[in-house]
Amino acid sequence: MYKFFFKRVIDFTVALIGLILLSPVFIIVTVLLYFANRGKPFFVQARPGLNEKIFNIIKFKTMNDRKDAQGNYLPDSERLTPVGSFIRQTSLDELPQLINVLKGDMALIGPRPLLPEYLPLYNESQRKRHNIRPGITGWAQVNGRNAISWTMKFELDIWYIDNVSFATDCKVMFLTLKKVIKKEGINQAQQATVEAFKGNN
Repeated sequence: MYKFFFKRVIDFTVALIGLILLSPVFIIVTVLLYFANRGKPFFVQARPGLNEKIFNIIKFKTMNDRKDAQGNYLPDSERLTPVGSFIRQTSLDELPQLINVLKGDMALIGPRPLLPEYLPLYNESQRKRHNIRPGITGWAQVNGRNAISWTMKFELDIWYIDNVSFATDCKVMFLTLKKVIKKEGINQAQQATVEAFKGNN
């Protein structure tokens, strides 16, 4: 009952209250990134959600669009702005995803939504991650976030799907707040973003 009904009710309620209470922060961050990113405070990208249905995830844009002489984007670490770095370290870049939660695209807690091009690369077990709504945070995030391997991330995602409960979600939320405060597992070593998934070898 929790997994298929109460979880969604709680998600909607908490997301709505969160957006209202955090609206001053939302506005301030939007203004800061508007100037830092030349009028582009938001990052919108297609991601697969429940039952692999594609939706547009909304995040604060922490990297600018600087390119080299050949017109190619510079490395992520060079495009990460100072204000963007702070926003990412405090996980404020995830705040707009509360809108995705209100719309029903996402849940507060669940497997993180990855890129659509990864869909053909999943094995049968990994594909189970789309049996529930993706989350703003999840079991993999509180057990390593971007500092663990893809194999471990998928194993943690599947464990969560098989063990969804109110108690588990409360634990994930508590550990998420702890991770954010301590700024643990934000990036892989020497990288601004996580390494791309290349399939199962």
